[in-house]
Amino acid sequence: MDVEIAAATGPAGGGALAAPGTALPYTPSRPRPARGANGTGRVDFPRDFLWGAATAAYQVEGAARTDGREDSIWDVFARVPGAVLNQEDGEVACDQYHRYPEDVALMRDLGIKAYRFSTSWARIQPGGREFNAAGLDYYDRLVDELLGAGILPWLTLYHWDLPQGIEDDGGWPVRDTAYRFRDYAVATHERLGDRVGVWTTLNEPWCAAFLGYTGGQHAPGRQSREDGLAAAHHLMLGHGLAVEALRERAPEANLGITLNFEVEDPLNPDDPADVEAARRLDGAFNRIFADPILRGAYPEDVLTDVAPYGLTEHVRDGDLETISAPIDTLGVNYYHGNGVAAVPAPAPLAGNAPLSRATSSPFPGGDGAYVHPRGLPLTDQNWEIQPEGLTRLLLRLQEDYTGPRGIAMYVTENGCAYDDVPDAEGYVEDHDRIAFIDGHLRAIKDAMDEGADVRGYFGWSLLDNYEWAWGYGKRFGLVRVDYETQERIVKASGRWYGQVATDGSLPELPIR
Repeated sequence: MDVEIAAATGPAGGGALAAPGTALPYTPSRPRPARGANGTGRVDFPRDFLWGAATAAYQVEGAARTDGREDSIWDVFARVPGAVLNQEDGEVACDQYHRYPEDVALMRDLGIKAYRFSTSWARIQPGGREFNAAGLDYYDRLVDELLGAGILPWLTLYHWDLPQGIEDDGGWPVRDTAYRFRDYAVATHERLGDRVGVWTTLNEPWCAAFLGYTGGQHAPGRQSREDGLAAAHHLMLGHGLAVEALRERAPEANLGITLNFEVEDPLNPDDPADVEAARRLDGAFNRIFADPILRGAYPEDVLTDVAPYGLTEHVRDGDLETISAPIDTLGVNYYHGNGVAAVPAPAPLAGNAPLSRATSSPFPGGDGAYVHPRGLPLTDQNWEIQPEGLTRLLLRLQEDYTGPRGIAMYVTENGCAYDDVPDAEGYVEDHDRIAFIDGHLRAIKDAMDEGADVRGYFGWSLLDNYEWAWGYGKRFGLVRVDYETQERIVKASGRWYGQVATDGSLPELPIR
């Protein structure tokens, strides 16, 4: 095994260490030039920079009824009329459960050094009852295959597939689920901890809490501000409990969490109303998780925004100390930023799946804040392309959160959906995806050159896969999957990214 990730050993720079239990206000920044110092020429990354690819269990594994696995909340949600485009599900997905040797060999041949995957809670603990040896056996095989190929296993414990039996008991809005998550983390570590050294507790708890329990766009599809805020607190509590338990079991392990972030820019930075609107979304998206986990306190302005919905009723003595248990790594997921105003957009972008089922705003404290298109380039999912926002985000995180605590950052998801058009052999010349990844990698290097401690990048996604409420309607993969035959065909972007990973550098004059 020639790739190692060590636990962080001390501060890596950044701003002055704040007193424990303090949160930070929103401070708007202005967009930078579209291309910074690393704009067009060859860009070399540090030799130990980690080049990876990512997937999630429900999106790729399939085998939904195999070896004791039972329903997760996503299996049940996908059956709700109008919840998922074409009522598609993850019953088969990319069939990685049976095809993982092929996928590992593919990564090895491309030169990818790390694979970020998630374990399925519904496979390991069906129905939330007894732990399932056959489910753990699968991850045994996957980890051994990765190690045999010289690929670092980067394990995420929760990527949204709560066992339906636990949802039936109340789900994440119930405090007991946090303790059940800790037990699941320990059981998984007992089986895999001798070979897996990097453990991520949660992927994007914002989506799990607010898309799942407040907006209803994701499983389990509830629409309650109170439930979403309770779920958010208990997700973070589960994270902290798991970190404490795994740290006790394996002091040398690299422990972390992955959060999704957006840069919320006031549409008119000179208009106090727009600045206030951007503050609300920044609090409801970024700081509501970053501050408790990385600073040990909820932001006061966010608590004021959500005061009617009972968040503080769930916060008990010692919770924030547990939630802010020291971690080694922060995973940063970034897809786009937003221009935010205090009035609705005349023609807002439709970035969600076109579904008949009614949903709600996923922002409990986001009243009076509206996202406006800014004329930036768009992916085929109508998401604005804003690489320079990633530079600003990483520098903000370094200054305010990770630097003072010696926490390393990895960009654990970044990618784009385009409506790929394969040729007769199934090959895709996806130059737009190459340009997207190239631009964001240059933005990362800009941030690194200015002091951000970023140590790796994981492209989302290794494979075309099940894209949640979009079903199979949007493709993010570096590798095309023919869902009828399960054939994998590396796209132009996959070949390009594999060369970047092998060389450790971006070529001059990237494909446009």
